[in-house]
Amino acid sequence: MIIVNYNTRDDTVACVGSVLEHAGDLRVHVVVVDNGSVDGSVKALRAIHPQIEVIEAGTNLGFARAVNVGAGNSTGEFVLLLNPDTLMLPESLPSLIDFARSNRQYHLIGGRTLRDDMTLEPSSCWGEPTLWSLTMYATLLSTAFKRSRLFDPESLGRWNRDTIREVPIITGCLLLIGRQDFSQLGGMDEDFFLYGEDAEFSMRAKARGLTRVVYPRAAIIHSVGGSTSSPGSSKGSMVMAGKVTLLNKTWSPRRAAAGRALLHSGVAIRAALETVGRRSDRPWTTVWRRRRDWAPGYPHAEAAIFGRSIPPAER
Repeated sequence: MIIVNYNTRDDTVACVGSVLEHAGDLRVHVVVVDNGSVDGSVKALRAIHPQIEVIEAGTNLGFARAVNVGAGNSTGEFVLLLNPDTLMLPESLPSLIDFARSNRQYHLIGGRTLRDDMTLEPSSCWGEPTLWSLTMYATLLSTAFKRSRLFDPESLGRWNRDTIREVPIITGCLLLIGRQDFSQLGGMDEDFFLYGEDAEFSMRAKARGLTRVVYPRAAIIHSVGGSTSSPGSSKGSMVMAGKVTLLNKTWSPRRAAAGRALLHSGVAIRAALETVGRRSDRPWTTVWRRRRDWAPGYPHAEAAIFGRSIPPAER
């Protein structure tokens, strides 16, 4: 099991505790990759959970690179990605492994994510982006009609993730894959820093003929939010960079250009509405002003957003 930690000490300690508590008879090799945290995460994890492996990256590698480091240092039949802001529910992990072993026709397996109040948090899986879905984003119809199969198709409609179903994209908050399949896919694409890498991973798996499915008995609590939840924070720019990079890598050049234009339009319209509405906080305005940082996608965006040196190929 791979958990990527970055200054989420308490959440990660609790997450690991829930895994160990609910592992049943499974032998779980938990690997936490710490991306240069300064909140005492490494010390706390080693003191409270001495049976796990903690790898100190020494710097913020982002998600994809950290996952690959963790996978390379883990053992076992499967690679399981789990977000640090999650809690494993009873029977979920044994059920997930039993399902994977009994259904070898499925290669990437996700689960059901719930909020703290046990209501559905639907981000465990998504549909693939299309020109239609991006047009709905650009025209705000996906916002006005959330979880509509027509106007918000990437949400997969009002399906409550409560049945076994093949899906286009399994997100990295809970993703199980056989170790051999993970190796054959080459791991996560390290051009991504954060956001979009799990979508690209699923789409690459699809291109290789690997099926992706949600298994609802594998349930976790996923606490979404926090200080970076606003689009105006660096998260907003990273999300857009991830979307741009996904299009650049998975679509033809002409189609990707059209998709990027729709993303720009969606951000511009949201920023304009904030100005018209005289909002005191203008998160989309911040994202729009930073468009030169995220518009080229990764790896340029990583360098621009975090003030790092731009890779030679990007100069």
